[in-house]
Amino acid sequence: MINRRILSGALLALPALRVAEAQESYPARPIQVINPYPAGGATDLMARALAAGLSERLGQPVVVVNRDGAAGSVGTLSVARAAPDGYTLAFVPALVLSVLPVTQPNSGLRPNALRPVCQMFANAQAIAVRADSPLRSLTDLVAAAKATPGAVTYGSLGIASIPHLAILQWARVAGIEMTHVPYRGDGAVLTDALAGRIDFAAIVLGSASGRSDMRLLAVFDTARNPAFPDVPTAMEQGYDVAPTSFGGLMAPAGTPPERVAVLEAACAAVAPEELYRAAARRALQPAAYHSGASAFAERLARDVAEKAELLKGIDLSP
Repeated sequence: MINRRILSGALLALPALRVAEAQESYPARPIQVINPYPAGGATDLMARALAAGLSERLGQPVVVVNRDGAAGSVGTLSVARAAPDGYTLAFVPALVLSVLPVTQPNSGLRPNALRPVCQMFANAQAIAVRADSPLRSLTDLVAAAKATPGAVTYGSLGIASIPHLAILQWARVAGIEMTHVPYRGDGAVLTDALAGRIDFAAIVLGSASGRSDMRLLAVFDTARNPAFPDVPTAMEQGYDVAPTSFGGLMAPAGTPPERVAVLEAACAAVAPEELYRAAARRALQPAAYHSGASAFAERLARDVAEKAELLKGIDLSP
């Protein structure tokens, strides 16, 4: 005969056992990755390649959903407000936590809104001039800017955009003053640079791909980009700056560390695979995988501090 006390104890233990099993089997259902920008861009390309690899590694569908709006804050906030259970993630650049909380103070975004999982990309910025421009190096550009402070004009895809902040950081090191003209995208910036309405364009490096009508003066990175091997970095030209736009996979703050660890390990496994590396090459990424959760969090913290310092002297009004 079955002891009733033993049976009762066993039945009471079942819910706890089921919870433990559910925790150990993460992920037990599909994962949603929010890309807070429109489909088709470099971020989207990388997100979908990563999702495909994660699906295979984790044994569950990983689906990318584009939820754009307000420079990325709409989609980012949707993840920050999601349940911290590892089933809703964000594939985002660091700027959503280092820049948007300052430029959009009423958005609700905060630097600690998300928990870094793995850094998976880094976009270099570049200085581009029209092919027949007399400016052929950063030395030429600095000389022109120092000759008449404020007379040299440049365009970027918007106030406090990463290209804009990259130029500000470099200009402070170079000791020059220039006039910024904000645009709505790199295409418009390049159009006006070609037309001579601005002296140079501050752009994401990928926007210069395949353009014979433009010449790059410098790339902001720690090494030359394989897609532009003849273009020197700003560091090679004597300016110790390498401001890049980096980012990757993040989870809502409060996501259990054991689930972050599962995702982090899967990212590390996917990064060397050809599917992801091919997407990185198409997006002009010199390296597909950079760091895990701890190093990513440390770099993000430095970026928050650096951007806060840069943004202090900027007029953020449209």
